[in-house]
Amino acid sequence: MEIIGYTAAILIGISLGLIGGGGSILTVPVLVYLFRLDTFLATEYSLFIVGISSAVGSLSYFKKGLINSKMALIFGLPSIISIFLTRSYLLPLIPEEVARIDTFIVTKNIFLLLIFAGLMILASYKMIGNNSPLNTLETRSESRKTLLAAGQGVMVGILTGFVGAGGGFMIIPALVNLLRIPMKTAIGTSLVIISLNSLIGFFSSVHNTKIDWNLLVSVTAIAVIGIIIGSQLSKKIDGKKLKPIFGWFILVMGIYIITREIFL
Repeated sequence: MEIIGYTAAILIGISLGLIGGGGSILTVPVLVYLFRLDTFLATEYSLFIVGISSAVGSLSYFKKGLINSKMALIFGLPSIISIFLTRSYLLPLIPEEVARIDTFIVTKNIFLLLIFAGLMILASYKMIGNNSPLNTLETRSESRKTLLAAGQGVMVGILTGFVGAGGGFMIIPALVNLLRIPMKTAIGTSLVIISLNSLIGFFSSVHNTKIDWNLLVSVTAIAVIGIIIGSQLSKKIDGKKLKPIFGWFILVMGIYIITREIFL
């Protein structure tokens, strides 16, 4: 299982480097089902793995001038505040037993995985569907677009705080559709935002968990190798063409998690 897990870690990095998102949403299922980690602990590990991988991946985009620092700040600052508040105050409020339906008990772990599965299905819809810019956005003022982007940042921060996913599937459409940033620049900017969100989320709550640094560093190193490969592949392969395929894979994974946690 661990060998499969390390292979999956490479794919996580490749996806982040190639399409600027998506890979992070696989990190928690990989840690839970292949490395047998507790769900809450997996969200903590995921933040570190995704944060370091995205930081490394953003370097090549930075060298090419494909990062919009202003938009990273507009989108990233609300995300950072939201993820800090979520990890520090909201997540600890979830009880160990969330609900009981007859003999079926919805534990905190199951609850987080079900939220995660719902997020995966939403992400798959975003990836499979046509996310080209909408004409209706042309009539909106720049300040309106900026406000909407900041609002998206808050949503991404809350989701990242709860489930440990970077939220690239929400960040990139917002940067492209709302702020009219070219796709390549949106990917580089997304990696910066994901990195900041994830690492701040990790260090804001790491004191609450016992970390197996050997496992965490080894999985992160493999994911970093993957993101370097993905960044190189992005020069030759159009990531937009691969997004629908990856979207279908994430959809299947989301349905599998729901089925496993509720029915199996």
